[in-house]
Amino acid sequence: MLPVLPIRITTASPTSTEAKRVSTRYYEDLVGRYHRRPATRKEVLDAEAGYPDDDLLAPTGIFLLARQGLAVLGCAGMRVRPESIGEVTRVFVESAARGNGLGRLLMEELERKSRQMGIRTLRLDTRTDLIEARGLYVSLGFVEGEPHNSDPYANHWFRKDLA
Repeated sequence: MLPVLPIRITTASPTSTEAKRVSTRYYEDLVGRYHRRPATRKEVLDAEAGYPDDDLLAPTGIFLLARQGLAVLGCAGMRVRPESIGEVTRVFVESAARGNGLGRLLMEELERKSRQMGIRTLRLDTRTDLIEARGLYVSLGFVEGEPHNSDPYANHWFRKDLA
């Protein structure tokens, strides 16, 4: 029997090859669930173009990858907004790795690093059909509130005070 490799959460450039690959899978999943069918390449490219990632690098943000050995199993990002607010984005776990606490590990590390960057409040958005994500955010202490953006893929908005 082969040993199970540990999960490592690492900071990465959102423009790295690994980050781009997992981000594309995130958009395929996001758009596919929205349309309730596999996303087309054009739909994925359009979604990617609508969410630039050049601010997911310190000091304006952070991008994390969840790795097991050489495999990248998920990602999470945060961009710094005015008033010490961090906007969580691109939280994703590969379908084969879901249900094992990987999303929680990513979010806990994102919170830790956000605190180190002086972020006092995290906010995020999600959708009704992303039941697992909504449950995760509530279990981490996020509270649903008023919309903070007009994202076409969002209909639930959450906040969490870190300070």
